[in-house]
Amino acid sequence: MEAVVPQEITAELTQILSNLVLGDNEIRANAEKAVNDRLARTPELYLLALAQFAIAADTEVMRSFSLVLLRRLLFRPAPSQPHHHPAQPRLSPYDHLSSQTLTTLERLLLHSLSHEPSPSVRKKSVDTICDVAKQGMVRGRPWHALQAQTFTMTQQGAGGAGLRESAYRVFAGCPNLVMDLQTDAVLQVFQKGLQDNESIEVRHAALLASVAYLTAAEPAQLAQSLSLMYPILETIHTLSQSLSSPAPASDPAKSNHAHLTEFLTALTPLCSTNPSLFAPHLPALLSFMPQLILPAVDCGPTPTVGRPFPTARSAEGSFVFPLPGEAPSSTPAEEEEGEGGDEEAEERAALRLAALEFMVSLGEAKPGMVRKVVGWVESCVRACLEGMGELEEDADLEVWLNEDPSSGSDNESNPALYEQSLDRLACALGGRSVLPPAFQYIPSMLVSYDWRQRHAGLMAIAAIGEGTGKVMQNELSKIVDLVTPMFKDAHPRVRFAACQCIGQLCTDLEEVIQEQYHAQLFPVLVSALEDQEPRVHSHAAAALINFCEGVERDTLLPYLDPIVERLLKLLNPEGDHAGVKRYVQEQAITTLAMVADASEATFAKHYPTIMPLLLSVLRNADGVEYQKLRIKAMECAGLIAIAVGKEVFRQDSNTLVELLIRIQKSPHDPSDTQLTHYLTATWAKMCQAMGEEFEPYLPVVMPQLLTTAGAKADISIYDESPETLEEKEGWEIIEMEGQTLGIRTSSLDDKCQAFETLVIYCSTLGSCFAPWLSQTLEITLPALKFYFHEGVREAAAMLVPMLLACGKQSGSLTPQMVSAIFHQVISCISTEHDSSFLSSLYKCFCDSLRLFGGPAALSPEYANGIMEATKRQLQAIADRRKSRSDRAGREGLSDEDGYDGVMGREEVAMMEEIEEYALQDMERMLEMFDANHPLLVAVSSVRDLGMWTEEDEGE
Repeated sequence: MEAVVPQEITAELTQILSNLVLGDNEIRANAEKAVNDRLARTPELYLLALAQFAIAADTEVMRSFSLVLLRRLLFRPAPSQPHHHPAQPRLSPYDHLSSQTLTTLERLLLHSLSHEPSPSVRKKSVDTICDVAKQGMVRGRPWHALQAQTFTMTQQGAGGAGLRESAYRVFAGCPNLVMDLQTDAVLQVFQKGLQDNESIEVRHAALLASVAYLTAAEPAQLAQSLSLMYPILETIHTLSQSLSSPAPASDPAKSNHAHLTEFLTALTPLCSTNPSLFAPHLPALLSFMPQLILPAVDCGPTPTVGRPFPTARSAEGSFVFPLPGEAPSSTPAEEEEGEGGDEEAEERAALRLAALEFMVSLGEAKPGMVRKVVGWVESCVRACLEGMGELEEDADLEVWLNEDPSSGSDNESNPALYEQSLDRLACALGGRSVLPPAFQYIPSMLVSYDWRQRHAGLMAIAAIGEGTGKVMQNELSKIVDLVTPMFKDAHPRVRFAACQCIGQLCTDLEEVIQEQYHAQLFPVLVSALEDQEPRVHSHAAAALINFCEGVERDTLLPYLDPIVERLLKLLNPEGDHAGVKRYVQEQAITTLAMVADASEATFAKHYPTIMPLLLSVLRNADGVEYQKLRIKAMECAGLIAIAVGKEVFRQDSNTLVELLIRIQKSPHDPSDTQLTHYLTATWAKMCQAMGEEFEPYLPVVMPQLLTTAGAKADISIYDESPETLEEKEGWEIIEMEGQTLGIRTSSLDDKCQAFETLVIYCSTLGSCFAPWLSQTLEITLPALKFYFHEGVREAAAMLVPMLLACGKQSGSLTPQMVSAIFHQVISCISTEHDSSFLSSLYKCFCDSLRLFGGPAALSPEYANGIMEATKRQLQAIADRRKSRSDRAGREGLSDEDGYDGVMGREEVAMMEEIEEYALQDMERMLEMFDANHPLLVAVSSVRDLGMWTEEDEGE
């Protein structure tokens, strides 16, 4: 292709790019500086040169690198200017290119797409072209030449599979290219790709394009495109029938298992976006999908009396071929298993999970649809149970026993993924659909000779508890009878699973299981605290936390002494301490804290034994390896102090305070990310335990607390859409007022905790908090409009009346403070869009008004202001309810499963319930002014606009 930039520019760019890929940091930094400098001075010339280099470079690496760099540079936001308005997006180099340059750039990219010989480089070309096409369309620049060329490429004959694949990948990356074309013509092109006989890669690319098209299509266009589902699903079916066949000639490096995994993964997003498309095809899918999600049947070796549990590889004591003296021979299957058995097994496992994900995703997206297909749910449940039982053999038991459970290595294993799928299935479909097929298998699994089956059965009960809880309650007696014997199982992993099962059920069926079955469950959990394996007795201690969270104090008391006695043995065992697992001590401290919290003052008898141990930990556990133990000890000490009360705790309060001050003043270890959080929480517990005696320590804690509470959100502004950005750990990407924002969530959580702590200090200390009243009020009122974190706003709304009470009790309240409070609260009520927080604002206003002296004490300005704000909110709620009602009439909300239309019945009912809370608080506020206030009629009228009554919700 003819050069579009001078030779000297090409030569210079070649050198710069060569330096960019070098390992020398200094050379690479200079090259980056050179790129930025050239782009700043002559962007058009160097971007064109980069596009030309992507065609002309000698090596695949440099052509690929050029395309990636071009894509990045074209849409990189320009540096912020001093006078740039934050609401306006920053322009990119693309925005500064002339129309002629853009045309030349597009011509170069089209040449790369149609002439690039390397498949891997051509994929980079597709990525860059899709970005240029999408960004151009956003800016009102359609790329008709690309549209024409890609359609021409799909018509390439034999030998043109690479071009056909690239064309469909362009359609997949930029579906808007075909949205304005005649639907029949588009479907014909996609169907041709899905049925491509020469290349499986073309079929895969066509599937990606079809899914993107169906996802982006408008309802009318979607209705005309239903026929596309037949070739899509036929492609999946054909591949599923060829799993035992050799790999396709177009890609012999990949087996059919790997290809089918890719196809199912590509199709699965459509299950979530347009599940109704699959409705007519579910029986056909059920004819072959169960075979994909279930393992291949392998009966294994036959047991004998001498070897009742033979393994597949052991031949000792059994007849084997060849007989002694014969030359060994191997079958092709055995040779294949020896050479590629592991790889094939991994591919089969990946396929099973991909097929299961497809089926579960459909069930999640449209439960009512799959419930009607007999066998769909049953197949999924059975596949999950089978997969959960495929743990590693006992050879890895020692590794598991010696592993720190906080490492979370089990969470990514295949059995864990099957467990998560079962959990999702139960939550989506409910107990009536999932419990019967699950308990068709679970009882026999729990009595299997194979420990892995027993383990899987217990973990399955734990997994389905949340989704099937309401129905499971009816069978809870039988389930408890099945699970409790497993605490004495011979295998430690089964005993661990029994602890997990009971702990999870205590969370999912809170109070029900504790109230009805504590007599059966407390003894087995307490005895498990003495299990010989640390991982088991640690997990039993963790399960006790879940149990104690929902148990009545009187129910716990008979078991308190044996629980504390065994936990103390775990925390401070007799004899040699060298073999003590630190995670066991950490768990024992955490459980002691929960038991103390649940047993309240009764825990005082154990206080003299436990508190010195905790103080010793805080005094001596300074090393990095003791970070977690230290924060657990802080938390436990604070909870025990609250449980036993001021009188019992007073003897150690000064010691604990001094230790906390020492920890607070010690140099902060950057790796200890949780210390500040737990330290703040423990100071709050100290305040609750000590009451007004905590006041002398406010100067120690308040300065840092006010700084954290008053901190502004750490925000970055992006010009890209949220979908194209990868969320970094500790950051959340959100869209607000047309802008894409990145918010550091850890700083928001710290701010929320600071406000919650201020609520505790102010409510506990009352008038003693007065010296800090003005500073606290100054940061609390703006926080009512801190839209980045609901917790901050809710805590601020709770804090305002408390600060008003503090000022009134101490005599430090000024007219300016009162005016600022009512002005800000009324302003927030007037502009609030969140019905949930609106309710909190009305409570805040009413509580503040009562403290201030009632409506008679309120100035006419603020009295009129709150009435005008209420009228505005009533109108807003009425408008939202009318809009939802109109939309329901247009789309037809389904009573069946609540997932039809833009907004399902359950979602509408939830929104109206939240609005109802706000309406109730409005009523209370209006009745404070006048029991017959005229606006009360308006509240009733708005309530009548609701779509679902309480009777409807009950049904």
